[in-house]
Amino acid sequence: MPEPNPNTLARRKDIIAAMREIVPATGGVIVDEDQLRPYECDGLMAYRQLPMIVVLPENTGQVAAILKYCHTNKIRVVPRGAGTGLSGGALPMADAITISMMKFNRVLEIDWDNRAAVVQPGVTNLGITRAVEHKGFYYAPDPSSQIACSIGGNIAENSGGVHSLKYGLTTNNVLGLEMVTIEGEILRIGGKGLDQSGYDLLGIITGSEGLLGIVTEVTVRILRKPETARALLLGFNSSEAGGNCVAKIIADGIIPGGLEMMDAPAIKATEDFVHAGYPLDVEALLLVELDGPKVEVDYLIEKVGAIARDCGAVYSRISESEEERLLFWSGRKNAFPAIGRISPDYMCMDGTIPRARLAEVLTGMQVLSQRHGLRVANVFHAGDGNLHPLIMFDANQPGELERAEEFGADILKLCVEVGGVLSGEHGIGVEKRDLMPEMFTEDDMKHQERLKLAFDEDELLNPGKVFPTLHGCGELKTLHAREVANKFPDIPRF
Repeated sequence: MPEPNPNTLARRKDIIAAMREIVPATGGVIVDEDQLRPYECDGLMAYRQLPMIVVLPENTGQVAAILKYCHTNKIRVVPRGAGTGLSGGALPMADAITISMMKFNRVLEIDWDNRAAVVQPGVTNLGITRAVEHKGFYYAPDPSSQIACSIGGNIAENSGGVHSLKYGLTTNNVLGLEMVTIEGEILRIGGKGLDQSGYDLLGIITGSEGLLGIVTEVTVRILRKPETARALLLGFNSSEAGGNCVAKIIADGIIPGGLEMMDAPAIKATEDFVHAGYPLDVEALLLVELDGPKVEVDYLIEKVGAIARDCGAVYSRISESEEERLLFWSGRKNAFPAIGRISPDYMCMDGTIPRARLAEVLTGMQVLSQRHGLRVANVFHAGDGNLHPLIMFDANQPGELERAEEFGADILKLCVEVGGVLSGEHGIGVEKRDLMPEMFTEDDMKHQERLKLAFDEDELLNPGKVFPTLHGCGELKTLHAREVANKFPDIPRF
């Protein structure tokens, strides 16, 4: 992480006084060490750092005033949502103001005619669905932490969930937003319309991990709840057979509402925790959900069942009620805490691979598990190849954290080697920052840095995240001009 700025630390009392003028509410500015402790990390708890101070603004005007002050005085800022992120994206800095957006927790408008909801970024993911479900609507992206994670954090990391295969990630379900830049300028991008003119700024901001600005309002798409939804549990004697079944389901033109896979260690841990009725004598378990009109769902269930039998399925069970369907999903959505019951610590990785390479990567992970001497359980969105290996370790044992980090890095390198990417939905943050060169060339990185610096030329927003080393504007311009001249020497220079 960047070294703390001693000049900023020396001005801490003045900064606190300025923040209390902007946010005068009781508890709006947190400065005591014990009260700062809950903000020292996000869901990646291996890395911790007390923030200099934490500020909890209550409206967009306060956010704009805070950022304008920080820009004028060259003070670093770390945006924070609910703190459920798993890549260290909200890791504080000793010389930075952490801005918590959790007082922005209201549903502002529900527009039934345009099938849209306008919410503040501190509203939980599940909170959106609860606000609209009485009329038969819901919000499609549903990460496993949806009961706690905020929609602002979902935008920062472009979160997905078990139904993202059919209904898309956050970026596919956000229609518009309000964002404050580091200069304190308030921007409105997009809206309730289906199409927007100009550059795809929504696409740039969604997944930008707090490096470009702070989102203060979000307009999301809400969908009508499907008429029917049923789930199948399909068990196989090998992960290879399960992966083959996934590929054949998609190749047959079937796009399930959800298509998840778990290996034997994850199945056992989850069943012991949730008692969802998962079979314990299989090596791989597929959870397939089909939704839509009843006649279509009944037809697709038979079709998927036939594909599974051809792929060697040794177990099959179909949900016969809504309660049973939800029970099936409760196991999958509690897989992470289930692993927490059997291991003192675990690290949840996040990489995405081509579906056809699934069996190869799972086999490779077992080889890496033996090499590093640590257990791994696999839970993943099989339909879109988004893997979530859970590396189990004990941080109290000397060297195990470091081995877990090395194991995780090797898994992500394997994902890239087979044509995948470093992250499917958790973001880069601190966890994958130093692996970016495994996936991107130096030129790729410089172009991404230029975009960052176009929004934040002083590198004040969430520094130390995503980029291993961030070049300044002048350095990038100089490098760019020289490289172009070398590549195209015959072009006249003016």
